[in-house]
Parts: sequence; structure tokens; C-alpha cells
Amino acid sequence: MDIYDAINKYKKSGSGCIVATVVAKSGEGPVEVGKKMLVGADGYAVGTVGGGALEFHARERCKQLLQTHESVMEKYLLNEGEVVSDATTLPMVCGGEVSVFYEYIGPDAYIYVFGAGHVGQATVNILKTMNFHITVIDEREPVFAAFEGADRKVNTSFTEFIGSEGIEEGSFILVCTPSHKNDYNVIYKVIELGLKPQYIGMLCSIPKLNDFLEKIYEKFGKDVDLTNLYSPVGLDTGGGSPEEIAVSISSEILAVLHEKTGHRHMRWLK
Repeated sequence: MDIYDAINKYKKSGSGCIVATVVAKSGEGPVEVGKKMLVGADGYAVGTVGGGALEFHARERCKQLLQTHESVMEKYLLNEGEVVSDATTLPMVCGGEVSVFYEYIGPDAYIYVFGAGHVGQATVNILKTMNFHITVIDEREPVFAAFEGADRKVNTSFTEFIGSEGIEEGSFILVCTPSHKNDYNVIYKVIELGLKPQYIGMLCSIPKLNDFLEKIYEKFGKDVDLTNLYSPVGLDTGGGSPEEIAVSISSEILAVLHEKTGHRHMRWLK
């Protein structure tokens, strides 16, 4: 598989990859401008940026950038023992300088929607206008069949999905199932398995939330970390229709993703 086939494969699967491209070179070195290397989130690698310490460093840098979803340009001095202010020195003796552009290709975030009802559909309609990979899970056949717009739909029980597939670390979870019991079970499973989403938004009323918290504390203790739980879900934008709630939820997801502060989150108003 060449690099372009691999890029297409990762884009279709929703998985991320980094393409490292040599964009400039001066002096001696084991690489030419235009050489490329791809490293996928699954560890697969193809191509080369020159071999030796340069390639080892570039591959490790790709792995780091896959965690942060960043694209960056970096300059390297291929001359061990020499230090310059605008480049990273690598343990090589060629003496040249090389600039590498690392391009992240993939979704900005992974979003899991548990519940394919009206709010779930309205929220996905908004979020799919942006660079997110969205998986929708629901066990109800008619609702599942009618759902549109997700990158992936899984027709199974909510907890079975989590138990068998897990959740991407740093992902976003929206819990809007058709019953309180299912909502509770989803979050119980996430906590029980020690999964680490960046955000869990649960659609609920204040009485439902209080009942949920009581059960969570009873099962996991008062020290359970719920800092990533946003419930009631959404920003305080007003409106009660599925579409208006979807705007509130989508806005909150964007605020958390981009680390924006100063908004009125519904969870603070309880």
C-alpha cells in the first residue's frame, strides 16, 4: 500500500494519521525534498523521510502529534554536538539541515451518541457539518434504521457496545437514550471500565440527575471523578425543541473541545 492509498484508507475508517513531508533541505543529508512518511493511529507506517536518527525522531514525533491532532513544521540540524536556536539537533554527522511538515489527517474528535432519537438526530445534523467522526448506538430497530448522517451506526445494546469496543480516549459522549436506566448504565460502564472520555453529556432533568448522582456515589464512592460529566447537558442558550437542544449541546461540545471559558453551562445552574 502506498501513502495515498493509506491516507484514503484512514479517512474512510475515521482513524487518524500523520503524514511527514520533507519540505526543505540544505547541505548534506540522507533525504530529498518531497519524501514522505505516514504513521497511522494503529501503528502502521509506510514511506520514508531519510532513515537513521531523522526517521526515528520523525516517527516518534508522528505518534505524539496523533495524540494532539496537530499539524506542525519542524527544522532539524543533522550534526551531533552542534546547537542552533531554530532547529532540533539530531545525532547524525551529515551536517545539513532539513525541514519536515507534519500534517494531521483525521477527525478533530470522536463523538459517540447513545440514543438515536430526536435529540440525537438533531445534534448529529449539526455536528456533521464539522470535522467529527460520529458513532451512533441504539438497540431499537425502527429508530436505528431511520437515523441518518452518522459515520457509523451500531445496532446493539448500549452497554454491550462499550464492553466490546470501548471508547476512544479524549472522546465526547452524548447520552440521550430512551430510558433513565439505559442512561445510567452507559455512564456506569464508562466509569467501571476506567475509560477516559473528555466529555460526557447526559440529557436529563434535575431530579433525574440527583437520583443518578446518588446511585453513582453509592456504587463508586464520593471520590469518583465526575469532572467530565456535563449534566444537564448543554449551554444555557434557551429553547426546548430537539433542534434548540441540539444547538445547546453542539455549542457545549465546541466550547469544551476548544477550551473556551465564560459560558453558562447547564450543569452549573442546578
